[in-house]
Amino acid sequence: MDFTNYIPVLLIIVMAVGFGVVNIVASGLLGPKRSGDVKDSVYESGMNPIGTARKRFNVRFFILAMTFLVFDIEIIFLYPWAVDFTQLAQGSQEATLFFGRILFFLGTSIFAYIYAWKKGVFRWD
Repeated sequence: MDFTNYIPVLLIIVMAVGFGVVNIVASGLLGPKRSGDVKDSVYESGMNPIGTARKRFNVRFFILAMTFLVFDIEIIFLYPWAVDFTQLAQGSQEATLFFGRILFFLGTSIFAYIYAWKKGVFRWD
């Protein structure tokens, strides 16, 4: 099996991990070392914190966040499809198959959106 096609992917992974490690090490080495009551206190938009950080959020917030991620990932999947679709011969059987697949993908996504809307995910009352 030829793994030379995976070298760019491996390179990006190594660069991403290296970037994270370098940032953590550099902030530890170059960052401020002073501590005290004021420096160690919680900072919340310039105001003193009131109450506990263990406040419960409505489950709709998390459902809305997951819905956003689903549609965000959908857009990410549409770009490579569009690039490949433009390379296919117009009217070919492969182009029809590609188009049918994306219609199914978009149809299920629209169905999920309507389902979430009917369930009241987007209402904040």
